[in-house]
Amino acid sequence: MTPLTVPRTLHRHIDVGDVRVFYRESVPEEGGDDAPVMLLLHGFPSASHQFRRLIDVLGARYRLIAPDYPGFGHTEAPAGFTYSFDTLAEVMEGFVERLGLTRFVMYVFDFGAPVGFRLATRHPTTCRGARRPRWRWPSTTTPTWRATRCGRPGYANTGRRR
Repeated sequence: MTPLTVPRTLHRHIDVGDVRVFYRESVPEEGGDDAPVMLLLHGFPSASHQFRRLIDVLGARYRLIAPDYPGFGHTEAPAGFTYSFDTLAEVMEGFVERLGLTRFVMYVFDFGAPVGFRLATRHPTTCRGARRPRWRWPSTTTPTWRATRCGRPGYANTGRRR
């Protein structure tokens, strides 16, 4: 049995307009700067903290980036911030641009889905795909996975039509 290698995880802030966004980022051992990037968009009422174990498991092979939305986790919302999926998507769009991400896939569900899909429709060539859990309830609590290629509705990761 191969022991689990826990990757180094950085906790950072970056300014996006008047919002100081907190995020967690794994430092992959394999691939370095060329490692695939996955943007992890959290649900409600949560924050990037919910991805800590996923980062432990996948962060050595992938560059995982998990931001907190304004008013969630360690990201404070400025006075008068308008909470809507559009404004949250605008902040995440600025976040992606500030980090210089030119190619990534997203992990989205719950609150992260409307934010992430707005981001994907604005930048279909930058967002290369999305992953979301599909829960079968009440028969099981084990998720199944659905994949979508951003900018190409009806296609899964394999490129085959569904």
